[in-house]
Amino acid sequence: MADPSDHDVIDLLVAQHGRIKALLEQVLVTEGQVRQQAFDDLVRLLAVHECAEAEVVHPASRHHAVSGEIVNSRLHEEQEAKHALASLYDLGLDHPQFDSRFAAFAERVVEHAELEEKEEFGQLQLQTSHDERVRLATAVRIAEAFAPTRPHPGVGGSVAANLPIGPPTAVFDRIHGALREWRSQSSIA
Repeated sequence: MADPSDHDVIDLLVAQHGRIKALLEQVLVTEGQVRQQAFDDLVRLLAVHECAEAEVVHPASRHHAVSGEIVNSRLHEEQEAKHALASLYDLGLDHPQFDSRFAAFAERVVEHAELEEKEEFGQLQLQTSHDERVRLATAVRIAEAFAPTRPHPGVGGSVAANLPIGPPTAVFDRIHGALREWRSQSSIA
């Protein structure tokens, strides 16, 4: 079995895309607590994934001359997704409009992931060494380490009652801050 610390950032992000797609589907087809857990997991994973891309992957892409138009388009899509996710969170899973809005959100997220893989990741792979991509993967793992994983003890299982998991914007902000701190202390561009 391969050492996970030897996986490069592209492999790691593509695997995350797979998990994101599975969670999107789970939210679409499940109900009750299972659906809530899938949504909570989706919020966490999207925060980890998008923050790592914004703070580490996209800057590395720019550094290695990946088209600024491609990077800017992905960043714009990520901002839209962040706002849409926060809106869905505020709306709540039981709201009558949640399903239709979530389905549209899921479609945009999948399209975004496919564009990243096709346009940005391919160029990044051509422009960087395996060692550099492994270092970039470390930053993604740092983001995962700072993302909340479960409710605080003594707090109910709902996300609304649990501020450390809390609204998506709070989760995104926490991970962005941790990654900025890490980047300022590391040699990654």
